[in-house]
Amino acid sequence: MIDLRLYSLLKVYETGNFTRAANALSLSQPAVSQHIHSLESELGVRLFERINNEYHVTNEGNVVIKYAQRMLSLYNNMKRDLASEKRQITSLTVGITHTAESNAIAESLARYVTTHEGVNIKLRTDTIENLYQMLRNFEIDFAVAEGKLNEPSFRYLLLDTDSLILAVSPSHPLASRSIVTISELKREKLILRLPDSSTSRLFVSSLVSRNLRIDDFNVVLEVDNIATIKDLIRRNFGVSVLPKSACMDELRKKKIVALPIEDLNMVREINLIYSRDFDHLELLRDIMKDYNDTQAGSYHGSKATSK
Repeated sequence: MIDLRLYSLLKVYETGNFTRAANALSLSQPAVSQHIHSLESELGVRLFERINNEYHVTNEGNVVIKYAQRMLSLYNNMKRDLASEKRQITSLTVGITHTAESNAIAESLARYVTTHEGVNIKLRTDTIENLYQMLRNFEIDFAVAEGKLNEPSFRYLLLDTDSLILAVSPSHPLASRSIVTISELKREKLILRLPDSSTSRLFVSSLVSRNLRIDDFNVVLEVDNIATIKDLIRRNFGVSVLPKSACMDELRKKKIVALPIEDLNMVREINLIYSRDFDHLELLRDIMKDYNDTQAGSYHGSKATSK
């Protein structure tokens, strides 16, 4: 049902080369070229321009590729749903940020599929920007991410609120403090998430609101993986600004100490994000209930432990 020319278009876009695209598709190079020329003739636009033996997408080509990606995703979703209908199961692909992956939502998703027969969930972890693009392209059914966009095509369910804290080793000199000042933080070795992560962006924007820059601080290491950062903190290689929700297990086990940073307000929402035509709202409500029950149990458990 999908025009074979679209496969050639997307593969040339991915590889930047007609020959590599042809090899990936098990087609001849002239066949791929003919597919592209045929699309260009039908649509009346140039899709690629050749620069230094590489093919680069034109502005019009970007428009066509965007819709080709959506068409292919919708087609694959249709085949998936038809196969699921035959097997009488519900199959969903869920996008989740690295931060959300580290908190209780992943556990809630796992618990949901183990307690509900006929439900299959595939998790994809990526940045917020990529997850939103996956939603636009119908590559994922819903996402779990921090914050929200002012985009009418999306709907949001507030799952939780989260805050950034300074995470330090229990043996760190700051661990006995009740609060850390910005001046004190400037003297510490900071291990941060990558600059394009929502955690780093929130930290940087909070600094900017106080007329500060990230260059004012001693950032010694930037790491994408939160688990790696927490391990480095526990071993006292530095301190980090992390979401509190991503550190709950370490906080309960007293492997990490969480401290507020004076004068920095770093609170954000964690939302379930889905398109207007998403038709499994009951599933989202069940996941939210399980998540809230888990969080409530963790809170009461930590209160009991502290007594």
